[in-house]
Amino acid sequence: MTFRPSGLLLCSSFLSGLVVTGHTAAAQTATTTPQVTATANTQPSSTTAKKIPVRKGSETVKVIPQNTTHEAEQVIVTAHLDRARSELSPTTGASVYRFSRQSLENIPGGDNAPLNQVLLQAPGVAQDSYGQIHVRGDHNEVQFRLDGVQLPEGLSVFGQALMTRFANNMSLTTGALPSQFGFLQAAVVDITTKNGTTNAGGNLSIYGGARDYFFPSLQYGFHKGKWDFFATADFVHDRVGIENTTGSFNALHDLSNQYHFLGHTRYTVDEDTRISLIAGVSNAEYQLPNNPGQDWNHDYTPPANVTPSSNSLNEHQKQITDFAILSLQKEIGAFSLQDSVFTRYSSLRYSPDPTGDLYYFGNAQWAARSVFSTGTQHDVTWRAARDHTVRFGFQVFVERNVSKSTSSVFSQAADGSYDATPISVHDGSGKTGMVYGLYAQDEWQPLKNLTINYGLRFDGVSEYTSEHQVSPRVNVVWKPWNGGTLHAGYSRYFTPPPFEVVSSSSLYRFANTSGAPQNYQNDKVRAERDHYFDAGFDQTILPGWHVSFDAYYKLAKNLIDEGQFGAPIIMTGFNYRHGQVNGYEVSTSYDRGPLSLYGNFAWSRAIGKDITSAQFNFDPNDLKYISNRWVHLDHDQRWTASAGAAYTLFHKTRFPLRLSATMVYGSGLRADDDANDIPNGLALTPYATVNFSAVQTIHNTFGTAWQGDTQLRLDVINLGDHTYLLRDGSGIGVGAPQYGLRRTILCGISQGF
Repeated sequence: MTFRPSGLLLCSSFLSGLVVTGHTAAAQTATTTPQVTATANTQPSSTTAKKIPVRKGSETVKVIPQNTTHEAEQVIVTAHLDRARSELSPTTGASVYRFSRQSLENIPGGDNAPLNQVLLQAPGVAQDSYGQIHVRGDHNEVQFRLDGVQLPEGLSVFGQALMTRFANNMSLTTGALPSQFGFLQAAVVDITTKNGTTNAGGNLSIYGGARDYFFPSLQYGFHKGKWDFFATADFVHDRVGIENTTGSFNALHDLSNQYHFLGHTRYTVDEDTRISLIAGVSNAEYQLPNNPGQDWNHDYTPPANVTPSSNSLNEHQKQITDFAILSLQKEIGAFSLQDSVFTRYSSLRYSPDPTGDLYYFGNAQWAARSVFSTGTQHDVTWRAARDHTVRFGFQVFVERNVSKSTSSVFSQAADGSYDATPISVHDGSGKTGMVYGLYAQDEWQPLKNLTINYGLRFDGVSEYTSEHQVSPRVNVVWKPWNGGTLHAGYSRYFTPPPFEVVSSSSLYRFANTSGAPQNYQNDKVRAERDHYFDAGFDQTILPGWHVSFDAYYKLAKNLIDEGQFGAPIIMTGFNYRHGQVNGYEVSTSYDRGPLSLYGNFAWSRAIGKDITSAQFNFDPNDLKYISNRWVHLDHDQRWTASAGAAYTLFHKTRFPLRLSATMVYGSGLRADDDANDIPNGLALTPYATVNFSAVQTIHNTFGTAWQGDTQLRLDVINLGDHTYLLRDGSGIGVGAPQYGLRRTILCGISQGF
């Protein structure tokens, strides 16, 4: 796996089977585009080789046609437009960690691995329960982009609506981001999707093993004339849908069924114009694991013939995510642009155990939330001069949030006792809002080895809160010697509160019931405003060996955090009046021939003071303590590390065997210090887990009769069967204990066609 911070733009092949040579300098600008020569890996026909110059920059592509000049030209145009699209989203001065297609395949599980498990291999990424990740001490403020287009946020908590196998390659960008990136700014995960040119043909895979794990998948792509198509679909059935609430090998009541589909269609109008459509569907149903041996709340007296047991609760949650992106990409002289419209529907429904939830929590609540988002994104690059590349654009999201619930609760008498017969309380709300942002930036290269990227953003939100901000940003990248790059940057951030996790409950509906909140204060969640500083360097020690260091500091006002309050696994947003996050990261990687090695190490501290919104969710004593004291955020993990190795035996034969392993270390998220009454005052026990993989490939198994590779794989998750806690059930906004996955052995077979 290769991780390289920005300032170094990797030269990669756009097409499978094409040989690419050349390199790019650090902090690429429009006037430093490389010379790229690509030769199709086929025998030349009677048609002579045709050289088609690409007007943009100094790139030249030479192709020996495969069958006809028309088909060869189409391959050239595809590569040219792919390159132009990637240059619309510069990362000058930020820290970029790239996952090539080979890197994704090296990770145990490969394309079957959940996306969050892949991202844990990047530095500064900490794992949490429900599949959440935290980058540099932020809570879930990660934006996902497909081919440069940002997806609106959804309600997915447990599963991943995006599949690893849909990615041809991907990157995680963090640090002081250029002004092009707004809204969610802890990190940007940009996925370059597979297509029918890079991934022609099909692949059928069957994967599974322990805990009823069954995971069939199918992908297929083709390229014909000006049309390009790729699609993948899968089904996941297992008994590890949500983290176990105990350290036992198998969880009680943890069945999940998940369906995913992603498709990509592109039509190339001419060498400067392309239209593309990406669509996806994710449908997941989960049983919520039970926490055995708990005692019910004895304020509520069950009937004589009812004995509530936490071992046998029957809670369920269903999540749906659908999205579509329609894009037009165009080259007009010195201008490159991509105009996109998109829509996303996301819903979450929780069904309680009608009896158990009532006696354990005092509230058996059927809850449903949905958010429908639609919007547009426009990005333009103007190669204004040899040393100036100007970029500008805007984004607008219009969103509709609907929340409904029906709660079964007990009425409370004046003497504090509760009636034996429950009553129903209905609650519902809807809100339509908008977030918007526009930006302009200039990438200026005053010297050959110096690049300055400076710009402005204007962002606004009109939802549960109405706010806006002008945000200056500047990054400097200097390459003082061969193979070395220094970078430093400052970014002003404006982060709207996530629309889908802002609570608008009518609290007084629950007054004098067992569902009454601890207090009735519910100030609105406000936008977070940050000053973000970042600096670091990257050095090539030897060919294939890179090391890097990065340090960062964030000073936040109205820092946004999220918590899970109550039985439904629905995250709720709130603010700390003040927040500070700082840390550093060290990363190294080596890729040479059949060997790949990497290692990352990070230290981080994330603290907040004075909760100023959604206060009804919190214990009054915690609110009082935090009002004038700094506390660790619940997701603050001081030390994080990851490492991996992969080696391919017999890599020059038809039968390569790849062995790989990855390691993840965490010093532990936070828990309450009950002895000293300090919220989030303790860190959980450190842990380290190792995953192992062996993959045997047989190239062209059936010869010319049926072309396609066969792949056999064995994956072992948590090789040492280490029992470790992600959460212990305490901490600000933490609802239940969660343990990491115990040793899980999985195997699979896939066949190309």
